[in-house]
Amino acid sequence: MDGVYLGKSQGSVFDVVDLNRVEVLRGPQGTLYGRNTIGGAINLVTRKPTGMLDGDASVEFGNYGSKVEKLSLDLPKLGITSISLGAISDRRDGWVTTASGSATDNLDNRGNTGLRLAANFALARNLQADYRFDKSNIDENGEFGQLYNLNPTFSLYPMMSPYLSRHRQTVASVDAPSFENVHTEGHSLTLTWDASSSDTLKSISAYRHLDNRDASDYDGTPYAIAATQRLTKYHQISQELQWVGHTDRWNYVGGLYYFHDDGYTDNPQTFFFGSVNYDSQYGTRSDAWAPYGQVDYKLLDNLTLTAGLRYTDELKGLDRIFGCNAGAGCTPPTGQTYQYLIPQGTHAVGRFEAFTPSFTAAYKVNESLNTYFRFAEGFKSGGFNGEFSDPTQSSAANVQETQTPFQPEKQITFELGEKSSYYGGRAELNTAVFQNNVRNLQESIFTGQGAAASIIRNAGQAIVRGVELEGAVTPVHGTRLSANYAYLDAHYNSYIDTGVQVKDNRAFVHAPRNTFNIVADSKFLHTSWGTFEAVSDYAWTSSYFLYPYQLSNNPSAPGYDNTKQFASNTHVRSYGLLNLRLALTQVPLGNHASGELALWARNVANTAVANNMIDFGPSFGSLTEAYFNDPRTFGITGIVHF
Repeated sequence: MDGVYLGKSQGSVFDVVDLNRVEVLRGPQGTLYGRNTIGGAINLVTRKPTGMLDGDASVEFGNYGSKVEKLSLDLPKLGITSISLGAISDRRDGWVTTASGSATDNLDNRGNTGLRLAANFALARNLQADYRFDKSNIDENGEFGQLYNLNPTFSLYPMMSPYLSRHRQTVASVDAPSFENVHTEGHSLTLTWDASSSDTLKSISAYRHLDNRDASDYDGTPYAIAATQRLTKYHQISQELQWVGHTDRWNYVGGLYYFHDDGYTDNPQTFFFGSVNYDSQYGTRSDAWAPYGQVDYKLLDNLTLTAGLRYTDELKGLDRIFGCNAGAGCTPPTGQTYQYLIPQGTHAVGRFEAFTPSFTAAYKVNESLNTYFRFAEGFKSGGFNGEFSDPTQSSAANVQETQTPFQPEKQITFELGEKSSYYGGRAELNTAVFQNNVRNLQESIFTGQGAAASIIRNAGQAIVRGVELEGAVTPVHGTRLSANYAYLDAHYNSYIDTGVQVKDNRAFVHAPRNTFNIVADSKFLHTSWGTFEAVSDYAWTSSYFLYPYQLSNNPSAPGYDNTKQFASNTHVRSYGLLNLRLALTQVPLGNHASGELALWARNVANTAVANNMIDFGPSFGSLTEAYFNDPRTFGITGIVHF
């Protein structure tokens, strides 16, 4: 966001106030962005202060008691200073109500507030300082983890089966606390010095802090079968120096990047009416630095060659504590509750490094057609399995697994594409064909052993091929139709599990074969009191797997193990979502203001799909909890621009 890498997924989901645009770049981007990127980069760019008094205010009302208020305000320039402020409040009742006696009154609600400050300082004719501050508070009840699957042979099946359903439920009965409290705060300062007409030096300094507390009922019933909490504190600092310049035929950028983060998580868990308890804690930290550079050379007027190189060096550390009580299979010392299979003081440290080059050739055929070829290597750092635990193994084995690093994942990407326009820009077509060759593929595997946790394994090698088509047409003035389609073919070349080649019997995760979306945006009626605009968008995704589990239940299949999970239990079916919006815009409100009124509906067809699941495995009765998407929501929004 605004050039600052967000290092923790728990703290990267928040409302961005005054968002100007979103840039999405596929494939490794390490020679242009600070932290290594193997899959791509999502770049959030916020709006700059204008230095003039203006702004927007809006209020939105919807079903489930939804109310969203936003304010964006630019202040007049004062001396060398331009300031803008933004704030948001987003409240909604949960769409899952709870039965009498539950630990909370509703689930899947919203309670978010956000604040943003942007201040630009013109320190000198060629020196600019930009300060950004954002703060976000999330105070919600958690999502409903619905009981989705359970083996009838499980001892508690008769008790739990009344709450078992494959359909989205809007009424729940839960016993454990379910909440999500996330507080994030970020500061960044960007200094830009125009050293000459062709060279610019930039410094980006940033600090971010996260305080996350969440709790979940993991069985979806009113019985104390499974419950867990995560209490996390995390902070990061980063510093990036950039030199950007150009000549007649050259463009160049060089940079030096440093990143440090430090976090600690307390993850207590309890199962089977409090008889099985785990004390699971882990702290992580990393120090990363990277020099990088990229040059463009205009070899011909219509041919540009680009080459880049990045060196990454990361030092990662882990502190780990894991203990369990007698009910979990441990043997605590006399007078103590827990036996610590991974005792306090268990520490691991490792260094990971890589050179990642890139090369692009872009050829402009004519004013309406551009083609390109791109080669790039990506790097995902190695690390340690900070959540590993297994009471069936000795303390020495638990410590050894904790201190054994998984290796970096590396990717080589090839991409060939074209971008074209027709009929004076009224039609566009972009095409991309790509292949990713992945080595030391890192797979996150939920083990179901010990404390509910995941481990990362270097599974082997994979190839991901794909085609993307993106088109748009303006049939009449004010109406734009756009669509895109993506095809993905992902498979393992090698997947070694406990010494066995199982590449044909493991699911490739989060890789739908086909996806497409269609958007129609039309300003279809202009009047003296406003313009009517209608927008509809439909997005469809084919089925995909969530975990790299077994595909075949045939005992003769390679790597078959009936004590481990099967991919079919966490398979997301194909689904499509339709959103509609009808607005009256540019309504005159005096000499210096205008208004907008919009009716909207999301998930119009009320499609229900379980798009996230956790399978606890055969040893836990294949208990699977599922999280469903939101049902149909609708409402009205009023906006004033001044």
